[in-house]
Amino acid sequence: MKVKISTNGKFHVITVLEPILAANMTAALRELCGPFLEQEVKNLLLNIKDIQKMDSAAAETMLELRNLFYANQASFVLCEPQPAVKKYFDQNEQFEVLQTAPTQSEASDIIFMEEIERELTD
Repeated sequence: MKVKISTNGKFHVITVLEPILAANMTAALRELCGPFLEQEVKNLLLNIKDIQKMDSAAAETMLELRNLFYANQASFVLCEPQPAVKKYFDQNEQFEVLQTAPTQSEASDIIFMEEIERELTD
């Protein structure tokens, strides 16, 4: 799976550079995202702007990763979903559960707000 990774002070950005996210890529996605929970900066922003299609296993993996990150007091936010991907999430009632944002800037705002919320509740 082709990706680009960058780091900001409060989060990491993984941009998936594939047009299709299929079941055979889910293990690679888990292996890629999991180690970020071991780092000092745990928050992850997954930019899915290039993904035009995904299957149910890939969508379920994103939901599992979201739950894993939140269980570990870290953010997992998707950004720039294409219409077909957004429609897929909507049809499967996952869009409301996943943290998504139309732009990377708005996704970073979500992460900053969640960081503040975690600091206030600790």
